[in-house]
Amino acid sequence: MERLHLAGAGAVTTKTIRLIDCINPKPHMFLNSRDSLVNCEKWTDLSADQWIKTEIPRAVRGGVVVIASIGHTLPESSRLAEPVAASGAAMIELVSYDEADLIPMVTDIRRRVKCPVLVKLSPNGKRFLETAQRCVAAGADAITACDSLGPVLRIDIRTGRPALAGANGTGWLSGRAIKPVILQRVAELRNSLTCPIIGLGGVMEAADAIEMAMAGATFVGLCTALILRGPEYLSKLRSDTEKMLDELGYANFASVSGVALQYLRQPEQTSPLKFAYVASKCIHCGQCVKTCCYQARSLSTDGTMDVDIEKCHYCGLCVDVCPTRALTFCKEDPEHV
Repeated sequence: MERLHLAGAGAVTTKTIRLIDCINPKPHMFLNSRDSLVNCEKWTDLSADQWIKTEIPRAVRGGVVVIASIGHTLPESSRLAEPVAASGAAMIELVSYDEADLIPMVTDIRRRVKCPVLVKLSPNGKRFLETAQRCVAAGADAITACDSLGPVLRIDIRTGRPALAGANGTGWLSGRAIKPVILQRVAELRNSLTCPIIGLGGVMEAADAIEMAMAGATFVGLCTALILRGPEYLSKLRSDTEKMLDELGYANFASVSGVALQYLRQPEQTSPLKFAYVASKCIHCGQCVKTCCYQARSLSTDGTMDVDIEKCHYCGLCVDVCPTRALTFCKEDPEHV
């Protein structure tokens, strides 16, 4: 926690503290791809007493703004809230995988502590938005969106066994693979709520953080990125984000929050796209041609690009795979190809 603080974290959230001792399956983490993990890890394997008497006070003395995660049931949060707050936690985050438990937990904890209360939601919830709204109405100060996605499964092809040792071999997916899901959830929340939203899930690089803010996140949370790249990576990510914001013309992180929402309310667009091509930026990688399943686009050795409008279905993938932005969309078409 102190390493994350020194790397520039605005706050650090504990593993979820429960009254029940945790024994994790072994192994309980698996590298799903370069930027994503599958895990069947449960809650913290440290006791509640150790967090309350040792870990949280030590972190606070070191300057850490601690968000204490507690759960998963009303009896547990009721017993843990006051001692956790007294230990120095600046905020409390409630976690439960039963949506019906969250509202009573918020109502109860609001009577017990004065510090801000956050609620962490699962993207798997059947009543996601309704639960968030009811939690805020019950007194939650902010929403963390979201937890990992699942259940999911990975198999070791060398043995035929599940990659994880949990029940049924299943686990939960985190990292960049879940970012599109989390972006949708964050935008859904922001269109309905005015409270702070912590966008958590899929942020690995500066562009991910900015995209999360554009969807409506007030703050950005990190987990998988710091597991895979180390706590000190946070310092680089902060620096890269500030630089990218400047390049994009934004004064700060707050100024980019929610900028995409106005476009999410527009009706479906069906007009043909217009493309612009700048030959001097092209590195002749051929990705735009390879990925065109309609064989509409061609690129000659001298850098001349052609598109057969009759074949083009305007899927847009050719623009997205261009690594140098030599090929882009445009509203006007001075170099329509």
